[in-house]
Amino acid sequence: MPRRVFNWAMIYAGELAALLTAFLWSFTTLFFTSAGRLIGSRWVNRIRIPMAVILLGTLYFITSGYFWPSGVNSKSYLYLAASGVIGLTLGDSFLFKALVIMGPRRTLVVFATWPIIASVTAWITLGETLGILALSGIALTIAGVIWVTAERQFETEEKPKYAESGSIRLGIILALLAAAGQAIGLVLAKAGMGENLEPLPATLIRMAAAAVAVWILSLFGRDLKNIATIIKNKKALAFTLGGAICGPFLGVWMSLTAVHHTATGTASAIMSIVPILVIPLVIIFYKEKVSLRAIVGAVIAVAGVIILFYS
Repeated sequence: MPRRVFNWAMIYAGELAALLTAFLWSFTTLFFTSAGRLIGSRWVNRIRIPMAVILLGTLYFITSGYFWPSGVNSKSYLYLAASGVIGLTLGDSFLFKALVIMGPRRTLVVFATWPIIASVTAWITLGETLGILALSGIALTIAGVIWVTAERQFETEEKPKYAESGSIRLGIILALLAAAGQAIGLVLAKAGMGENLEPLPATLIRMAAAAVAVWILSLFGRDLKNIATIIKNKKALAFTLGGAICGPFLGVWMSLTAVHHTATGTASAIMSIVPILVIPLVIIFYKEKVSLRAIVGAVIAVAGVIILFYS
């Protein structure tokens, strides 16, 4: 029996890694939400990526004896660096801004399209093709996610204050840019890994490039003078560290493991079920009630994931 389970795990290594990524990212959502309420999402973004670089570098040194990946060609460096900047620096910045402009519900509905963008991008650039069953699983999973996130869930949800009449349109554009950043970043990372580079060193290179980019952009900000106050907020730093472990460290590593072993579209669709996995977490930690609509959406999304495992 153990050998049979092991063989099954090897066959579905990419799908299992994608599912683990979604679980990790669901906890990341809670950690970063708590940290953002204390110090703001901009500072969370600036701190979480360097934390992840330290964690990834430490693990890579323990496993390889080297502080930095060696023998990586310039083409892989270029793809991975671009992936980090596009997916983690720019993509996440667009996402955070969209959340501020039009709130989490609308933002997540638009952002849920990223597996579609990833599938199309991988088809155009990497020549990946998906069968009818896999496409059906992706469609079903995304439909379930959108069905849940489109619900007007919480009466206490903070209503965004729009700076101008066109802000909703701007928010949609930013959410689409965030979805494109997530998708393109993942496809570039897969291209950068190729056949030889393992996900761990690839993640380290990608994260280091994102850390450099996010702090270069921070130099143009007006709030760097607050850094001493931010560092003194131990509770916020603890939440950010927890989020960095589950997200940019383990989560991103597992996401590259997923696309390394299976089609980008399949992995992306499975990873997109984070809003579904957050449901039991908010019940446990925030004592929130879940509607019948959310349960139905979760069942639809899970059915899509099951199809993807056997497509």
